[in-house]
Amino acid sequence: MTPDEDSRRVYSTEGGRVREEPRKAASKAAPPPQGMPDDGIVRIMRDRKGRGGKTATTIHGLSGSDAELDVLLKRLKQVCGAGGSREGRVLVVQGDHRERLQADLEKLGHRVKLAGG
Repeated sequence: MTPDEDSRRVYSTEGGRVREEPRKAASKAAPPPQGMPDDGIVRIMRDRKGRGGKTATTIHGLSGSDAELDVLLKRLKQVCGAGGSREGRVLVVQGDHRERLQADLEKLGHRVKLAGG
């Protein structure tokens, strides 16, 4: 077999033979989730899906590095007096704190919309 640009060597225990296996296509950066436009507006939503019926406030559309998002999340949790976490680029604060988070993010200079129910 001749090496090919789209293949790589794979070890085999069958008589010491080496077989060629096609390479997987490189994954591209994931686009924003459907329904979440990337327009520079921060969207704050109330969410209960996958949380055992407990309400959480999710914040979508923030820019910045992972470290900057962690610092912002810490500040928002302190403002609300609640726990929370970061799921990718989405900040999650426990409880329904949409209005309080909206006011604080607007103070920081973000364009904010309350989305969802």
